[in-house]
Amino acid sequence: MSVDDTQPLISHLIELRKRILNSLITVLVVFLALVYFSNDIYRLIAAPLMEQLPKGANMIATDVASPFFTPIKLTIMVSIFISAPMILYQVWAFIAPALYKHERRLIVPLLLSSSVLFYLGMIFAYFVVFPFVFGFFTKTVPTGVLIATDISNYLSFVMALFMAFGASFEVPIAIILLCWSGVVTPESLKRKRPYILVGAFVVGMLLTPPDVFSQTLLAVPMYLLFELGVLFSQFYVGKHKSSKTDDESEYDAGDNSGR
Repeated sequence: MSVDDTQPLISHLIELRKRILNSLITVLVVFLALVYFSNDIYRLIAAPLMEQLPKGANMIATDVASPFFTPIKLTIMVSIFISAPMILYQVWAFIAPALYKHERRLIVPLLLSSSVLFYLGMIFAYFVVFPFVFGFFTKTVPTGVLIATDISNYLSFVMALFMAFGASFEVPIAIILLCWSGVVTPESLKRKRPYILVGAFVVGMLLTPPDVFSQTLLAVPMYLLFELGVLFSQFYVGKHKSSKTDDESEYDAGDNSGR
């Protein structure tokens, strides 16, 4: 490999390091701003369960250090979630120079909408799913059993649900990207609707607690978001084709003028 070949690689690595550092600094700044309120943040996240607990029941800490480290761990996760738009922007800034003009015009709305959809998924989980799930669990407790949930286990449980619903709300973005790249077409997805519906309930069964309410609350939005993705993918496919044709014609015109 010659020196000229290594220069672009080194410049890309320097740019990648810059984008990663910017993302880490953003997360660190947000964390430092929130760490003082870490206990309040945990209290807010624990509210859906605390509201469903019977009188006299409380959360517990089975490890000596968990009352300190669990809220800190939650604050780190919250900092990452809040910093997600900046992190996505850094990803966009790194890959943008390698994209065509029409690709940049299409990717920007997808990045913005993916952040919004992820937050909507988390909000849906907190305000809709958590009350159903925790209400179901607390009402099915055998007689004589006192609920005492460990704070670390609770954090792992709710973070898994947050990620599951946040990721499931990204279904329209995934559909649009698949259709845009030519892997599938909107017409083929429409023909597979029955399989998609069954698949949504299978995913809901795998990602949620073993009760029909939370499974349905994940499966139904996923299927509706699939339909939304199919609807918008038709516009993206058309724009991609026309924009690609324009770029090719501009390239041909420039090539002919150069001759």
